[in-house]
Amino acid sequence: MLADYVGVAECRCVSSCTAALTLSMRVLGIGPGDEVLVPALTFVASANAVEHAGATPVLVDSEPGSGLIDLDQAEAAITPRTKAIMPVHLAGRPVDMDRLTRLRDEYGVQILEDAAHALGAQWRGRMIGAFGNLTAFSFYVTKNVTTIEGGALVTQDPEVAARVERLALHGLSLGAWQRFSDAGFKHYEVVEPGFKYNMTDVQAALGLHQLPRLDEWIARRAQLWARYDDLLADLPVHTPPPADPNSIHARHLYQVTIDPDAPLTRDQLLHGLITHNIGTGVHYLGVHLHPFYRDKYGLEPSQFPVATAISELTLSLPLSPKVSEADQDDVVGALAELLT
Repeated sequence: MLADYVGVAECRCVSSCTAALTLSMRVLGIGPGDEVLVPALTFVASANAVEHAGATPVLVDSEPGSGLIDLDQAEAAITPRTKAIMPVHLAGRPVDMDRLTRLRDEYGVQILEDAAHALGAQWRGRMIGAFGNLTAFSFYVTKNVTTIEGGALVTQDPEVAARVERLALHGLSLGAWQRFSDAGFKHYEVVEPGFKYNMTDVQAALGLHQLPRLDEWIARRAQLWARYDDLLADLPVHTPPPADPNSIHARHLYQVTIDPDAPLTRDQLLHGLITHNIGTGVHYLGVHLHPFYRDKYGLEPSQFPVATAISELTLSLPLSPKVSEADQDDVVGALAELLT
């Protein structure tokens, strides 16, 4: 069902998007001595998958406004050791797939798309995931489609899909459905050491009933998005930049940037909203600001000025198809009270 929706030949559901990224490292042959370009502004799972493969995540700063990986800086960071680029379609906003495809073909690097936020997003009429790259999706509880926890990896290559399926279940040559069938018991063999990354049937059942409603939900998110833009126009916050006209935005996260001259810092505002019973989030604290990556690679905030500023000044407001206009009024009323 997911393969049909995205428009790809193969899809394998797994236990999380992180599992999908980790399996991608294995099937792409990425390991010690290799470099993978990763956005500085992303959830740490993106960089962690590279670390677990024994490779080196090379962080790249963000574009101003969108927060997406800066592809000019990414191109400049390519070295003979660069094995892959991992673009993240942050907040559901597609990265420029034309430019990414050119980088892939010109430099001979792999593209592994982290589309945790971007199921349903499109670039020039094609779904994210349908550009010939391994693409990982998330169905975590906060995502546009949720199986509470879960993920998927899509590919056009049936051999890659078969290997992903094996690796997600210990490396067994046969899964339980093949071993315990009416045709009689069959022994399995371990053809390579794998993981326990399979999605459960119960999780999949939740997704089966949500996926047909995804486009309707994205349309509702777009309506709420536009209403936020209007309601916030007079407050000292910057609303998200418009979507690229070549794209359809999945509208996963509505992030606002606090004006540096506002009477409260971002963190003070977060705490104030909690006292008004408004739930918010930060997406994200840049990878370079986490102690492990900061200390291991000797990273400084000044090396990634855009990602650092976004890390310090943005917050995400409540957004889902279940958010009502009255809910939005409560959110904006609380922001107005705190910021003015």
